[in-house]
Amino acid sequence: QVQLVESGGGLVQAGGSLRLSCVASDRFFSSYTMGWFRQAPGKDREFVGIINRSTGWTSISDPVKGRFAISRDNAKNTVYLQMNSLKPEDTAVYYCAASSRWSSDYEAYAYWGQGTQVTVSS
Repeated sequence: QVQLVESGGGLVQAGGSLRLSCVASDRFFSSYTMGWFRQAPGKDREFVGIINRSTGWTSISDPVKGRFAISRDNAKNTVYLQMNSLKPEDTAVYYCAASSRWSSDYEAYAYWGQGTQVTVSS
């Protein structure tokens, strides 16, 4: 059972930046593809981005491409989501998740963190 704990959320003004962190309990962290998702009130969970288990390859969704970036440090069992030029529409609960395969479908992810709230004020 992989436990994931996110941190780094908060309240920020539009145009500001935040960096979310997600720490995994599993010593096999480097074997998982890691994804970030978000869910705004009244909306479905939305794919944000994904990072490969070892090569560092990433894929970022169109709404945040050019503003968000994903990285990971396997030595620290941690994945990051750097969010720049934040907009009010980025307001959501952000989740990290672990999967054994490369996918933007949330159903492919077996392990989820508890989520961290990001609120962007205009």
